[in-house]
Amino acid sequence: MHTLRAALPGVWIGVIGALGFIETPLKFLAPGVTTPIALGIGRLVLTAADLLGVALLIAITIVSLLRPRVPRAGLIALGALWVVLLAQVAIVRPLLNARTDIILAGGDPGESALHVVYIVADLILLVLLVAYLVVIRPRRDAVAGTPGGSPAT
Repeated sequence: MHTLRAALPGVWIGVIGALGFIETPLKFLAPGVTTPIALGIGRLVLTAADLLGVALLIAITIVSLLRPRVPRAGLIALGALWVVLLAQVAIVRPLLNARTDIILAGGDPGESALHVVYIVADLILLVLLVAYLVVIRPRRDAVAGTPGGSPAT
C-alpha cells in the first residue's frame, strides 16, 4: 500500500513539473508557433493536466483512507491539496480560459496576475505533495522491524 501511496503523488509531481514549468513556457518560444496556437495548446494541455490532477487526488484520497490509514498530518495535507486544486480548477482556470477567449477573438484583456496565481497554486500543490510524501514515509523503526529501529540480531 505504501508504494502506491508514494507513487501517485510522485506521478503528479512529475506532471506539474513537466507541463507547468517546462512545456508551458517552451511552447511560446518554439519557432513558428503563434500566440493563438500556443494559447490553444496551453488550454488543452493544462485542462488535461487539471483533470489528471483530480483523478490522481481521488486515487490518493482513496489509498490514504484504506488501512492502515495515513497519519493525521497526511490527511491535513490531503485536505489542503483538495482546497488548492479545486480553487485552481474551479476559479482560476475558467478565468484564464475567458482571457484566452478574448485574445483568440483579437481583443486585449489587459494586464492580469491570473497566470501568476496559477503558477503559485502549482507551487503550493508541489509543496503539499512533498509534505504528504514526507509524512507518510515509513518510520525507521517500522522498517527495521524492532521498536528501537535497529535490525534484530
